[in-house]
Amino acid sequence: MSEFACIAPSVKLGKNVKLSQFINLYGCEIGDDTKIGAFVEIQKNARVGRCCKISSHTFVCEGVDIEDNVFIGHSVTFINDSYPRATAAGALQTEADWKVEKTLVKKGASIGSGSTILSKVTIGENAIVGAGSVVTKDVPASAIVAGNPARVLRLVTEEK
Repeated sequence: MSEFACIAPSVKLGKNVKLSQFINLYGCEIGDDTKIGAFVEIQKNARVGRCCKISSHTFVCEGVDIEDNVFIGHSVTFINDSYPRATAAGALQTEADWKVEKTLVKKGASIGSGSTILSKVTIGENAIVGAGSVVTKDVPASAIVAGNPARVLRLVTEEK
């Protein structure tokens, strides 16, 4: 592996995973045939399924579960804490001071570049999140959502 990629021994990499330079992976799981772009961080206890594409400059935090065949655009940010604070009782917080809030991205979903995905949401199977959206609540399967906050625009159809 390149000197410009930090991949901890705790990472579980599937077969044929393609890794770009300048990435930071630790304690996560990456499925077979997935591609991870440059400047991506995937934290511990995050999971990326098979045949996914995680584009450059994306942050996948602890507690995010990305199923198979998911596309994540450039500069997508996931959040795992609804009420982040630096300190607890006057001292810097530790892991003991907070609880990870989970996020699920279901099979075949696509998330557009520059989107922010808040914690405690599920993005449904084959859903599409428009670029620059802020997802604050669950996205139904096969829905196309966009905006801040993201709202359902229509459903995905077979027609293009």
